[in-house]
Amino acid sequence: MKRSIGGRVGSGTLRRTVALIDGPAVGKPVLAFIHVDSSGWCKTNELMTFAELPEVEEIHSVAGDTSMLLKVRCASSADLEALLARLYALPGVKGTRCYMVLSTYSERPPQAAITDFGLEG
Repeated sequence: MKRSIGGRVGSGTLRRTVALIDGPAVGKPVLAFIHVDSSGWCKTNELMTFAELPEVEEIHSVAGDTSMLLKVRCASSADLEALLARLYALPGVKGTRCYMVLSTYSERPPQAAITDFGLEG
């Protein structure tokens, strides 16, 4: 196993190793995904400051009916509401849609394997 990990680090496929922290165990039981709608390109300096908040786990620019997608974990629904209020206050943010997670059935990091769906040929 050690050789396998070393080879992946050297090839660039393994960027880092991390410890996965259990959200509820550290006082953050509320998991939510937030779609951010903007009046223009949403990746602004103001929005990117949210990456510094410990509640924000991921920020993605996405295609579709929204501009940005955030994955957040909060201590309570009141804390989530406060985070949403901060988002609304940013210049260019027209609105958000927040999806609170009720149950998680599968959560894992990217996998090295690739499924052959047989789409070519």
